[in-house]
Amino acid sequence: MTKIALYDLDKTITKRPTFMPFLLHAAWRHERWRLLFLPGLLFLFGGYLLRALDRATLKERMHDMLLGSPIDADKMAEIAESFAAATLDDNVHPQARAQIAAEKAQGNRLVLATASYAFYVEPLARRLGFDDVIGTLVKRDEEDRILAEIDGENCYGPAKLARVEAWATENGLAKDDIAVRFYSDSPTDRPVFEWSDQPVATNPTSKLRKIARKNGWRIIAWG
Repeated sequence: MTKIALYDLDKTITKRPTFMPFLLHAAWRHERWRLLFLPGLLFLFGGYLLRALDRATLKERMHDMLLGSPIDADKMAEIAESFAAATLDDNVHPQARAQIAAEKAQGNRLVLATASYAFYVEPLARRLGFDDVIGTLVKRDEEDRILAEIDGENCYGPAKLARVEAWATENGLAKDDIAVRFYSDSPTDRPVFEWSDQPVATNPTSKLRKIARKNGWRIIAWG
């Protein structure tokens, strides 16, 4: 039986979300003049609140506004490394780092499953000791430059479960042959909670706390 410790990222491992901080971090180091577009984010958020934009489109528009498209992949890899270092410094729960390290020492396979872009999460995941990353993918042009367009689906809600199941299949891991403990703060991850063997509501929202209590799931708080 292969034991898998599956983690969400934002507000589960981290104290705060990572997407907007990453965009600001990257814009400052890439083309800082784009920070002049920050007021335009208000219009994007307004469109999202009015349901004129879905989460995936909002993410693409924010990316395009603050980073541009296409972006040199090597340069963005360097920026992602510096963002990982900054995130580890002040935006990771110490209890999360300790739990991840303990599960690593026990021989569990560590998998990060997040709606965040995989290209900026991977350096952080590596530094934390994860073996695999399942994140939102972006399209690339013929020169392998990063485009402000999601490749496939935003790794969120039911799409996250589909990606986790696809990852298991690609790695030759049948559901009956694995034991999955899943940590997340969000009720949007309910499909993955219900699929996992040991759901752990971690730093849960009030909605997730109610769901966890109703279903008898373990509840923990870090920070």
